[in-house]
Amino acid sequence: MPDAELTEEQILTLASQGDKDAFGQLYSRYIDRIFNYVYYRTGNVHDAEDLTARVFQRAMNHIRNYTDRGVPFSAWLYRIAHNLVANWHRDRSRKQEIPLDDLPTLQTKGDHPERNLVHSQEQDALLRLIRRLPHERQNLLILKFVEGMSNVEIGQIMGRSEGAVKSLYHRTLLALRDQLGDQNINLEGD
Repeated sequence: MPDAELTEEQILTLASQGDKDAFGQLYSRYIDRIFNYVYYRTGNVHDAEDLTARVFQRAMNHIRNYTDRGVPFSAWLYRIAHNLVANWHRDRSRKQEIPLDDLPTLQTKGDHPERNLVHSQEQDALLRLIRRLPHERQNLLILKFVEGMSNVEIGQIMGRSEGAVKSLYHRTLLALRDQLGDQNINLEGD
């Protein structure tokens, strides 16, 4: 059977038996998603590259022990990434910071410079508030808005039920809204 026709389950079976090409297929399938997750948690391309490499090194070293427990393989990779990022933060004893200069600024043709400045300031304020959230809530927002995952997928990664994810998501958005209101930030536009 050609590699293109193998299911993920078959690829996982081959990889767990030591097939490096099969693991390479898993790597190709998930590298961008894991890198994006790690990048948004660290805010630094170099650290994200290093940690992403460590995620896949650890996965390759332990794939023989991988057991399908009814959750996607990606949840196992995200758990490894989460643990490595948590250790990275703990080792550095500092809060997550994403340099504001590294973030893209959204501009629309025809916008006035003043409007762009106000929008940029509002975006910066929102990012500062998000960085103050507990890591679990930052994870939730990254998985939801950056990775575009469903509540079920997020729950599998975070080890929570779909209802618990919905509840955490709702509480997080309410807290952000209240904090934004306290700072008189208008995210709705004019």
